[in-house]
Amino acid sequence: MLNADMSRRVVVDTNAMDWQPSPSPTVWRKRLHLDGPAEAGRVTSIVRYDPGSAFPAHDHPDGEEIFVLDGVFSDETGDYPAGTHLLNPEGFHHAPFSRDGCTLFVKLRQYAGADRPQQRRNTEFLEWQPRRGGQVAELALYAQDGYDGRTSLIRIAPGAGVPHHGHPFGEEVLILEGELEDEFGRYGPGVWIRSPVGSEHTPRTGTGCVFFLKTGSVPAV
Repeated sequence: MLNADMSRRVVVDTNAMDWQPSPSPTVWRKRLHLDGPAEAGRVTSIVRYDPGSAFPAHDHPDGEEIFVLDGVFSDETGDYPAGTHLLNPEGFHHAPFSRDGCTLFVKLRQYAGADRPQQRRNTEFLEWQPRRGGQVAELALYAQDGYDGRTSLIRIAPGAGVPHHGHPFGEEVLILEGELEDEFGRYGPGVWIRSPVGSEHTPRTGTGCVFFLKTGSVPAV
């Protein structure tokens, strides 16, 4: 079990973590959250594929979500460069690899549901939507009627912020670019933050920032 208590706020600087081995000798990981068996639980990780690496063919019970942070990630369905968001539904089977190496943000067993779609979206070709007078922009990645949660990229302009607000369904953030801050601290690229249901804060940025955002992914306890 790792950061499995969903009632607690968690902040992890993944830059300060050591890479740990995975079942493949050429694939490494930094686990941020694990609830259940070591190789079969609900887990959130940063994963690194060495150049020329591969992972054995495997299934994905309860689905899989991937955001490609750098390099090119591949499997039988195609090649996916940095900025690609992938959703693999329950029952999906593949043998992933990377010719030149890549780094991924990966969430396993958190996309359950027989009617979930398979999705591949390269954010380079998606349109940002302005929010709050243009100081904030959102690039929507996934939401589905009948399921909690929404996944987006959020961009905040330098010197801007978001008014004080609460998270009735929790929030999960991975900083991709720039620096975000609030009453509790300052967070640069590679910092992962999970805020529990009912938490509140007032985020802002001096440098401007971009982050991966999931709302509704934190269950009430």
